[in-house]
Amino acid sequence: MKLDDAAARLEALGNTTRLTIYRALVRAGHAGMPVGRLKVPASTLSHHVKTLVAVGLISQMREGTTLVCHAEYDVMRSLLGFLVSECCVEERDCGTARPAA
Repeated sequence: MKLDDAAARLEALGNTTRLTIYRALVRAGHAGMPVGRLKVPASTLSHHVKTLVAVGLISQMREGTTLVCHAEYDVMRSLLGFLVSECCVEERDCGTARPAA
């Protein structure tokens, strides 16, 4: 993952409302969740969802008249991997240290 992509995703998650939305979608699993079930005021929901979609953390799919949001688990795993990929690499005696791929 590129540094700029990671920074944009972390910035998006740095907002309490967006982090709440994202965690709800992660808990919902692969089936996702209709946007109306997210416990966020309708006046700001669209803005926050749009931000998360823009950085690739979530996607939206229309199912009939319902808009369903899904967490993008591969992107989440990639971001987490980016954060830990260089854990302890500068520590000389760290047996679990490994360079970034």
